[in-house]
This record gives sequence, structure tokens and C-alpha cells, in this order.
Amino acid sequence: MQCSKKALQKFVGVAALLGASSVHADYALNFPEPASPLTEEIYDLHMLTAKMALYIMIVVTAIIIYSLVKFRKSEGYVADQKFHEGTFGRFGWILVPVIVLGIDMTIAGPGMQTLNHVEDYSEPDMTVKVVGSQWKWTYEYLDDDLRIVSSLKKLEPDDELYLRDVDNPLVLPINKRVRFLHTATDVLHAWWVPEIVYKKDSIPGYINETWTIIEREGTYRGQCAENCGTGHAYMPIVVKAVSQEKYDVWLAEQKQASAAAAAEAASDKTWSKAELMSRGEELYNKNCAACHQANGAGIPGVFPGLVGSPIATGSVEGHLDIVVKGKAGSAMAAWGTQLNDLEIAAIVTFERNSWGNDTGDIVQPAAAKAAR
Repeated sequence: MQCSKKALQKFVGVAALLGASSVHADYALNFPEPASPLTEEIYDLHMLTAKMALYIMIVVTAIIIYSLVKFRKSEGYVADQKFHEGTFGRFGWILVPVIVLGIDMTIAGPGMQTLNHVEDYSEPDMTVKVVGSQWKWTYEYLDDDLRIVSSLKKLEPDDELYLRDVDNPLVLPINKRVRFLHTATDVLHAWWVPEIVYKKDSIPGYINETWTIIEREGTYRGQCAENCGTGHAYMPIVVKAVSQEKYDVWLAEQKQASAAAAAEAASDKTWSKAELMSRGEELYNKNCAACHQANGAGIPGVFPGLVGSPIATGSVEGHLDIVVKGKAGSAMAAWGTQLNDLEIAAIVTFERNSWGNDTGDIVQPAAAKAAR
């Protein structure tokens, strides 16, 4: 009896949390509190359907319990063999669908309104192209000619943000209509941050569109919501919403840094092996280690190893070609569109002089440029 009492208390507690508008947003098993008008509509629709389902469950469960107790055989009840000839038996098959249809129509109204807002393609204040790759996100600010690559930030397992933080978050201004254009370079991905934007798949060779207006400053976290391979858990999303003034300062700093990196990559400087190896190791661990592993051994049967491989120890031209252009029909992406000449040269130099691949080759940015 004590166990049943505790179960009932839990049930009533959950029902109260779902039914009380002032507290349900804080319920640990619910969606996070929305920060944009559209996600708030989606959240409200979710709460409406959840409460309707709860009420239906309570009513149906009560009827079942009442029937089991009231009409049990031990009380001498005999089943009515002519139930179908009575009034309820004749018209119940009409009444029940009418009730179900009424419930559906109650949800359909706000549901259609929300769907119309989801598919609203009004003119945005800014556009960000979101490109999913195994296993990172690339953000292209199309109005400002800026590209940011966002990868998993390596933290210890006991860290609060383990597998949830990135090196470069997406920074957006608040109270601006932002249009997201979603695509992918390899397999299906899905960029989803439930507090600020709904989910749509990122499909290679295809563009999907979503939008948001973030109403308050803060850091919002999400993750890829499409099973995209063995590194699916390693591509979190972090969006940092700031005021327009802070955003303008950040944008100016990013443009300056991007211009400096481009100028460095395009310079005629002859880079030393030590410089290329140091930069190449950092870039390899950030972009390549997820597949080929930090020790270059790869994953047998899934991703090829680079230790003693024909690519990493063969001709420099062949090595550059596959890094720049990728390999059709495989998970090897074309890095020529994602990295500059200096970065590609550094990675190739590192791969050709690590893990026993002592080729001694030093690849300069000019060679990477020629391979494009």
C-alpha cells in the first residue's frame, strides 16, 4: 500500500508540473525555455499536446480501473451479451471518433498557425550558411564574407561541458531576424538548438532554410540531431547571442583576423619544417584525428590509417590532390574549400613526417595553391 501511495504522489506531481504554466518550463525532463518567438510557439504546442495526452490518460485509466472493480466476476457480474443492441452500443462507434476528432481539431488550429510561421520566408536582417561535415560545423556569414569553423573543444570527461563545448561558437545579435541556410558536405546532418531554432536536415547538394529572432542574450547549446556516423556525438553546437554593439565589435575583430590569416597564407614566405609541423599538428588534431586518429592508425575497415600509407609516403602531388579535392564515394572531404593554402601545406607536411613517415618532405603553400 505504501508503494502505491508513493507512485500516486509521483504521478500527481508530474501532472501538476505539466499543468502549471509558471513552473513547467523548469521541469528537468522538459524542453529548455525558448528564447525566440517561433520556438516559444513550438514549446506551447508541445505543452498543449502533452497536457491533452495526460488528461486523456487519466480519464481512460480511471474508466479502466472503475470497470475492473465494478464489473469483476468475483462480485457476480455477468457480461452483457446484447451490449451492441443498446443505445451506447449502437452510437458509441460514432461518439468516440467525434471526441477524438474534437481533440485533434483543438490541436490542429495552433498547429497550423505554428507550421505557417515555420515556413515563413520573410526578408531577414542577416543570413548565415550552416554547413555540416564529419564532424564539425562551418558558418558562413554571407552578408559579411566571413567564415567560421566550429569544432568540438576537447575537455576532460568530468568537465560540466564535456562534449558540449566548441572552439568557435556561432555569434549572433539579438532582436534580428536571422536566416539559416543548411547543407552538408558528406552525409546527412541536422543543426538543432531547441531554445532558438527548430530542426531541419542538412542534405548534401541541397539547401534547407530555417530562421530565428533571438530575444535575449545568452549562450545556447545544441547538437547534430541526425545520426551522421561514428563521430555523431562529437559535433555540438554553441550559439552566443549578444547585443548589436557587442556583435559589431566581434565582427570587426573576426574580419581583421581573417584578413591577416589570408595575407599570411598568400605571402611568399618560405616556411621552415618546424613551423609547418607545429601548425600542422594542431590542424590535424582539430580536423583529421576524428577519422584517422591522433596516432595516424585510422579505424580498420572504416577509415584508412596514414602510417606508412601510399598516400602519406607517396608523391607529394597525389597527397595534396586527395586533401584538396577529397575522394568521391568516401568520407574523405574536399578540404580545399575549408582550409587555406598554408593550412593544407602544414597538414600534408605533418602527415608526411609523423608516426614513422619520415619522408623529409616540406610542402609550401605555393604547392597547395597549385593543387587546387
